[in-house]
Amino acid sequence: MRKPWVVGVALAAVLLGACGDPSSGPGAEPPPPPAPAASATTHQRAAATPHTPSSGAGGSGEVSPGAASGEPPEPSEPSEPPTVLYLGDSLAMENQKVLGRELRKELRARYTSAPYSGTTLCDYLEGSAQRSLVPAADKAAALVRSLRPDYVVLQFWGNAWDYTPCMDGITYDAAPEEYFERYAAAARRLTEQIRAAGAARPPRLVWVLQGPDPITPDRVRRVNTLYEEHAAASGGLVADAGGAVSPAGARYTWSQYLPCDAYEQAHPEYCTQQDRGRTALHLDKDYLHFCLAPTTSTPKPCPVRSPGILRIAREITRVLGEHVRSR
Repeated sequence: MRKPWVVGVALAAVLLGACGDPSSGPGAEPPPPPAPAASATTHQRAAATPHTPSSGAGGSGEVSPGAASGEPPEPSEPSEPPTVLYLGDSLAMENQKVLGRELRKELRARYTSAPYSGTTLCDYLEGSAQRSLVPAADKAAALVRSLRPDYVVLQFWGNAWDYTPCMDGITYDAAPEEYFERYAAAARRLTEQIRAAGAARPPRLVWVLQGPDPITPDRVRRVNTLYEEHAAASGGLVADAGGAVSPAGARYTWSQYLPCDAYEQAHPEYCTQQDRGRTALHLDKDYLHFCLAPTTSTPKPCPVRSPGILRIAREITRVLGEHVRSR
């Protein structure tokens, strides 16, 4: 294995495990105005919705974007607000408050998030508590039985190294085919457990596709294909949030900056380099995460306005909204 790849993977492992407490440095935004029933989601337990008050509301650095003149009319609200559960790894950890805000704003959703940094699909399987980064109370099936969600959104980059015990040491580097077989098996088992927990009204699973990876681009491509094929076979939905943070016409080409899209142009606070017509998706030293504040060892939601996070959240919300309105 080439040395640059080794260094890159080691860096990625540290970043994936550490993501969550991006400290507010220069450019951090002030807290937004209080929102109704804002959730306080943490690494340990995150079950705050408009109907499940949390013990303490945490402030996010995201400022809710206002409607821009000239934009097309907003789609009508669904007659019955959906209940949404969001599970995932460090990417979900940093996204969770922004996604909750978008889902509440657009769909009046009842929203709960329970992400854990460094995890993968097998961490959320029941029966894996002794070899998992997720406690038994936050396993996917346990949360489905408790919350009865209409949708379970799953956002996992795909743990590619020996970080979480439930992968039994199987890594993409050492055994790529065994890694994908294990990952596909975990996707099937997780789907089965979630469906069984939903009993007569199982939730719809939403598989979030990941953005480009500059170190192992083929791995992410295959993980996304696995998600798409599994969703098609099991009646799930796919949200290509990774496409929203990829260059146009180059879905798996990584880029730190992208041209400001129409929304960012209409909301200049999300176009970080207006003079160059482009916006930042990543920090200089973190190619994986989308929070524009450095990560620390304590996982928390991103505290600053970050265009990549908003792009991801808006795409997930769009896909959910289309399905909710079609029911």
